Amino acid sequence: MKLKIKSLWVACLLIGASSLLSSCEDFLDRQEDEKLTFDKIWLSRDTSRQYWLNAMSFLPAFNGTYLGDGEAYLGASDECTIAYDRAYRWMNFGSWNASAIPYYKFDYYYRGIRECNIFMQNIDRCSDPLATPGELAKWKIQARWARAYYYFLLMRDFGPVFLLGDELLDFSASTETLYRPRNTWEQCVDYVVSEMTACAEDPAMQTQTALAKDEYGFATRGVCYAIISRLKLYSARDLFNGNTLYHNIKNPVTEDFPDLSGQTLFPQTYDANKWLEAAKAAHKVFEENTYKLYRAASNDPYENYAGILNTTWNSELIYTDRYQGRFYLGVNTAPTSIGGYGAVGPTQQQVDVYAMSNGRYPITGYDTAGNPIIDAESGYSGDEFSKSTWTYPAHGWSAFGDYNVTSPNMYKDREPRFYVTVFFGDNYWLHGDGSTMTSFAKGGNGNTSHDYPKSGYLCNRFYDHRVNSRNSNWGNITFPEFRLGEIYLNFIESVLECKKRGVSLPAGYEEEAMEKWAELRDRSGMAPITDIYPGANIDKLIELYRIERRIELAFERHRFFDTRTWMIATQTDGGPMYGMDTSCLLEAGMKPTETPDGFWKRTVFETRVFKKNHYLYPFAQRELDRNKLLTQNYGW
Repeated sequence: MKLKIKSLWVACLLIGASSLLSSCEDFLDRQEDEKLTFDKIWLSRDTSRQYWLNAMSFLPAFNGTYLGDGEAYLGASDECTIAYDRAYRWMNFGSWNASAIPYYKFDYYYRGIRECNIFMQNIDRCSDPLATPGELAKWKIQARWARAYYYFLLMRDFGPVFLLGDELLDFSASTETLYRPRNTWEQCVDYVVSEMTACAEDPAMQTQTALAKDEYGFATRGVCYAIISRLKLYSARDLFNGNTLYHNIKNPVTEDFPDLSGQTLFPQTYDANKWLEAAKAAHKVFEENTYKLYRAASNDPYENYAGILNTTWNSELIYTDRYQGRFYLGVNTAPTSIGGYGAVGPTQQQVDVYAMSNGRYPITGYDTAGNPIIDAESGYSGDEFSKSTWTYPAHGWSAFGDYNVTSPNMYKDREPRFYVTVFFGDNYWLHGDGSTMTSFAKGGNGNTSHDYPKSGYLCNRFYDHRVNSRNSNWGNITFPEFRLGEIYLNFIESVLECKKRGVSLPAGYEEEAMEKWAELRDRSGMAPITDIYPGANIDKLIELYRIERRIELAFERHRFFDTRTWMIATQTDGGPMYGMDTSCLLEAGMKPTETPDGFWKRTVFETRVFKKNHYLYPFAQRELDRNKLLTQNYGW
């Protein structure tokens, strides 16, 4: 196969290491008259490195735009509302189809896979004496890891896809020659797991502690195991484990691919042992003995949780896309009262899940009118909108410190993660040693045109309240794509499900799972779940676990996939989404910083649509037109 370098290649080669996060996707294309130019790439360390960076540039980047655009994983989740009129709203209102798919990445990740294959098949040709064998081996194993990760990213959106291995598709071939069916879900899982395992065991794949400072952000052995953990967890859940909804999703019969001909793509028999595999996969990360839950020196529960995002390159981080300034993250979550966009905030459903300070969850469900069903033992006030004066705990996550507020009882005496994550109106937004009273009522200083939180809440976590953004200081962040807290939760869920289904666990696993759950809660200042809910049976513990996961990983792009892989999204992601009444006008004579009493009521701000076919992305119609062996996902 002959390849060409387009005129764009020179520009791509001049991009520095930051190009890991901005793809020059046309760096390499095919043309038969410039093979020599392609060969010259591998004569130089610099051009070989830049080709490596190009292959890695398809990795997703959690920069600030993703809080409001770039992907659907927050905007189309039931934990979040975003003010902007972007494509995730097609998903929220059920207006997407195979010809209009928000943030479609199918062909994008296959381009990344192709670039990784080309790089791996040519980097050993690099003859520049400045490129050491050790350095080339590092680049090569990073590319192999990225290729496997691209498959994982495809699978979480589309389910089973087609596996190319080391093949480079010859785009000069006839369309019919390029036809291929999907591999089965199990084949895809086995491939990614085997590739990640091979990467982890390769001598060129480093541990976190062995990385040089200029290698922070590289994949490591622990990252490989963390990806396996998440994939095996998803594979054990209902969407990919005996889901009969997908029983008719089969490959067409074809003589060209006899091993895949007519294959059912999704496993139709429930396999409880997948939970054991998931538990062992999570435990493999622990066995690395490299990561620790982040705790501040003070062990203050507020600082402990805030520090996961506020302390760069901390001990809990397994993989992060990069060290970056927090401007885009902060400006999308800061209210217009201090010059932000006031866009990204939790739904009322997300607000309701947080425990009280005694560790007990206050809202156990809703009646047919949407009113909360309150656990009387939690201490939550049934008169939730009555106001009282109480101390707002801002220590540990801001430079301002605690102060008194006169606010609804709904927000009083909640657990530390609530205050670190949720900002409610008629309260002070803290910025360094300053504060700004903010109202989300219509006409208030935090409700300006379209830039206001539809639910009447903002996300507190991504703004660094220790510094003053009004002085153009937004702080820095290393966003946790994978962190140890998630792996704890993966392990806990897998062990609980094994216990429920009678699957024998290795000695000590059950005790260790409960210890790790207790450790997570202790970090946030709460007693073990078994102390708060003594005698809870296994079904109750699984229910409580799912709440714990929702709180601990809030706004880290997990909830979108959790509700889908648990197959509960028809209940959670469709129907009315609640918040406060942001349409309530300021009363005559009120200041823009004030909030009228009418604001404080549970109000439907939008009604979302989630159908059974929405559990997975569809393949684009253009893909189906080009590949007649590609089977569409259910319901599309």
